[in-house]
Amino acid sequence: MSARTASATGAARAGLVADAALALLAERGMRGLTHRAVDEAAGLPQGSTSNLARTRQALLELAVRRLAEREARVLALHEMPDPRAGLDALVDALALATHRALTRNRELTLARYELALEATRRPELRAYFDAAGARFREQLGTLVTAMGSAAPARHVLSLVAWADGLMFSCVAGSFHAEVPPLDDVRADLRELIGGMLGR
Repeated sequence: MSARTASATGAARAGLVADAALALLAERGMRGLTHRAVDEAAGLPQGSTSNLARTRQALLELAVRRLAEREARVLALHEMPDPRAGLDALVDALALATHRALTRNRELTLARYELALEATRRPELRAYFDAAGARFREQLGTLVTAMGSAAPARHVLSLVAWADGLMFSCVAGSFHAEVPPLDDVRADLRELIGGMLGR
């Protein structure tokens, strides 16, 4: 086996382990996340997860990095519109990303909240978790600035807080049995962003 093939195989195994860890977090919570449970969920020989992430902290960091990769695809940062496309284009893109997190990526969203809570108790994990979300916040800041926001930092905080609040309520909170239709998410975002930009 060449070094390149071995590296690819290692990367694939790391992805498999990280995906299994995220699935366990969604299904069983933080207490259900063990090296042995990840091995079983990933269908790997016992000890495989420990070879990749020897400590619990290392396993959590692996999960956070994978979460960032997968959420970037859910949020589709590469699909965010050019600000010149106008307010409705931005609203459509953000509504679609938010709705995806509530529907076909619901388990990933639940795993994110498990990791977010754990990060409040582990400062060393906090840095990984915060860095994972920085890319989206920065891009959102660039977008609202280009669209004329007079207070981009405050507006980004409000948008992220709104989206997080909606997702938590509909995934783990009092509205967990309800998923708002895409048109409702779009209407809410249109009112919120329109109000921020005075449009």
